[in-house]
Amino acid sequence: MDTLFYAHRGSSHRYAENTRAAYLQAMDEGADGIECDVHLSRDGVVVCHHDPTVDRTSDTTGEVAGYSLGELRSMDFSSYLPVAVPAEYGAENEQLLSLGELLELIDERGIGIGLAVELKHPSPFGHLLEEETLKVLAAFGFDPQTGKAGRKGQIQVTLMSFEPDCLRFLSRTVNRAQLCQLMTEIDPQYVTELMAGGQTGRAAVYEVMRRSVAEGIELIDAGGAGIIGPGIAWVRANEPLVHEWLERGLTARIWTVDRPADAQYLINMGVTQITSNRPAELRQELEQS
Repeated sequence: MDTLFYAHRGSSHRYAENTRAAYLQAMDEGADGIECDVHLSRDGVVVCHHDPTVDRTSDTTGEVAGYSLGELRSMDFSSYLPVAVPAEYGAENEQLLSLGELLELIDERGIGIGLAVELKHPSPFGHLLEEETLKVLAAFGFDPQTGKAGRKGQIQVTLMSFEPDCLRFLSRTVNRAQLCQLMTEIDPQYVTELMAGGQTGRAAVYEVMRRSVAEGIELIDAGGAGIIGPGIAWVRANEPLVHEWLERGLTARIWTVDRPADAQYLINMGVTQITSNRPAELRQELEQS
């Protein structure tokens, strides 16, 4: 099977992550899939954004959950990456997208593409994040058994999270073949240090990531997710287990892979899905090597 290249938060090497420009660039470059992250805004809209706060990626501070969609749109989510955005990729106040708007963009193009939606936890809204995400997908014809969505069924949706409880909740209605357990190694001492330093928000996020390994392995081995989603460093450190999962017929979608050597290593292992900040360039470099 050919390797599929997913654009991590869109083509985030070219334009600011999780923005209209980054997503459109990914489509224009011919990415096989787009990866996006979702939170709920204060008014309950599923929005595409990675961090629980807007501090790193905008000209404002505060939690995503503390702002309405309208307030989020008034922020500048592009300028932290100082590149000019073409007019056809939208104005400054059009860069932050809801999940519904991202689906509309893909649907308008009518292209066959994967959409990997990462549900970010911990969320102050709990499982309402999952419920609202499923409602948005349903509005675009999402079939929870096949993962197909879009007017022509051309969008292949998968749902991902580091939080095993999120996948357990989703598995009540979504085929487990469409669920991806993300995982990464986090030093427990680091979580403790964050707590001691008063960074409770970051500590909560990293605690979920820490639990993603032990609980994630248990979930995968119990058949709770058909896609494994560890980071490249974790794969290298746990190669025998990854081989075992691949031999069992599980799909592997590995992140975040920007170096050709890492990509070739994964392809040689039998990995068929790679998430990259620079998917088009990475594919080209592999073809030329």
